[in-house]
Amino acid sequence: MAARRSIAAALAFAVVTLTALNLRAGIASVAPVLGDISAAFGVGPAIAGTLTALPGLCFALMGWAAVPIARRCGLTTTLLGGAAALVVGLAARPWVSSFAPFVALTLLVVGGIAVTNILLPAWIKTYGTARTVVALMTTYTTVLGVSSALGPMSTHLGGWQMSLFVWAIPVALQVVGWLIACKHTGVDPVQSPDTAAIPMRRSRTAVALLFFFGLQSTMAYAQMGWLPTMLESRGVSASRASLALALIGAINVVGGLIMPVLIERLRDLRPVPLVLSAATLAGWLGVLVNASAAPLTWATLMGIGGMCFPLALALIAARTRQPEVTARLSGFVQPGGYILAGVFPFLFGVLAQATGGWEVPLGVLITLTLAMSVAGVAAARSVYIDDELLSK
Repeated sequence: MAARRSIAAALAFAVVTLTALNLRAGIASVAPVLGDISAAFGVGPAIAGTLTALPGLCFALMGWAAVPIARRCGLTTTLLGGAAALVVGLAARPWVSSFAPFVALTLLVVGGIAVTNILLPAWIKTYGTARTVVALMTTYTTVLGVSSALGPMSTHLGGWQMSLFVWAIPVALQVVGWLIACKHTGVDPVQSPDTAAIPMRRSRTAVALLFFFGLQSTMAYAQMGWLPTMLESRGVSASRASLALALIGAINVVGGLIMPVLIERLRDLRPVPLVLSAATLAGWLGVLVNASAAPLTWATLMGIGGMCFPLALALIAARTRQPEVTARLSGFVQPGGYILAGVFPFLFGVLAQATGGWEVPLGVLITLTLAMSVAGVAAARSVYIDDELLSK
């Protein structure tokens, strides 16, 4: 077992880095070329817009399926399968001749990403050592932020097809990495823990973490989807509004570096989500009261608040003892969270159109930020979810 663990540890940083790099770029690269895709297939904006709705729905559906698949096929094998689905979808998608197969291949892409999203924290918990788990989680959350930032940059490669296809190249390397990992791990099915028969919703901390993850994802989706529009409607130039959004992304990368280390070193984490939620709250209040006065300051505050995302991901591993419970918790928190994150940003657009302005949506966002702080404090308590489930 020691030899296998040392080999796995040597492989771990490579496969985790490659995998995290590919978890956002394949999705983030679509939005900047959505108009070109619409023109190429002759579909209207409403139909093409379904591509932006697919990730949240597919994350939820495939997220629920990931743990049962890993229980039957093996943890590393399932991650290899997710990478294979991703590379096939990314490589074939740009070259199809009609919109229906393009959507089908996009579902394949998102499905591969969703399975990996759920299972990678459990894989890190399984094959990381006491000295490498925190470093692996730091690598995961940091590179995940980099992936989101890199996705839109592929538009500079010339043409929408190449800007989508190029992301198949690093995923091919990811497939190779998981093939090598499979040789060392063998078939490693996710075992049914002692708590397998107890619904995850029976854990107060798990439920709090679901809402914390969902509400912080709501903030992120609202910022990505609506913040530039909000700022421009309040007198901020388009270039400065885009810069504000980019600034949020850059600060989130820093959060990926900080949060796993912070979780390991702090005895009481409850002040952390409270401070981060306060930063988010101040950012939204700034946009509501006087957006044009200091848009980059409001963005900086939201970027600091956006560190709730790597915090939530790191808590999935930190608040469980067994890798099997980590996988179950991830499969409970992330799908439910993405459903919340998919519903609210859509409602913000409806509210803005119905009320003729952004005051009401901003009021809702401020209220949700307060709820996020409550959920975050509950999720950050120093307890293990395994123990909570066994006590039921």
